[in-house]
Amino acid sequence: MTTETVAAGAVLADLTVMLRELLEEYGLNDAEIGRDTKFHDDLELESIDLVTLSGRLRDHYGDKVNFAEFIAERELDEIIALTVGELVDHVVVSLDGKA
Repeated sequence: MTTETVAAGAVLADLTVMLRELLEEYGLNDAEIGRDTKFHDDLELESIDLVTLSGRLRDHYGDKVNFAEFIAERELDEIIALTVGELVDHVVVSLDGKA
């Protein structure tokens, strides 16, 4: 197992916790969350929820992970289709300083 795989697994675990806390506010604590989970279609998150998630990512990882910049680089249809795995990969690259 590579270091990046371990890091991605840790980031996925962290992100899963953050998403469960966010979903709990809507009473949706039993949603399946994995790399292929889509924020919009599967978790039914709205733009305000992504703003909240952005704040939680910054609180947890610091300024190295800029979710707003990550989203700003995408077209609307790409944002709607965004998966947890894509965000995990962004966080890993950001933390490695390769972003």
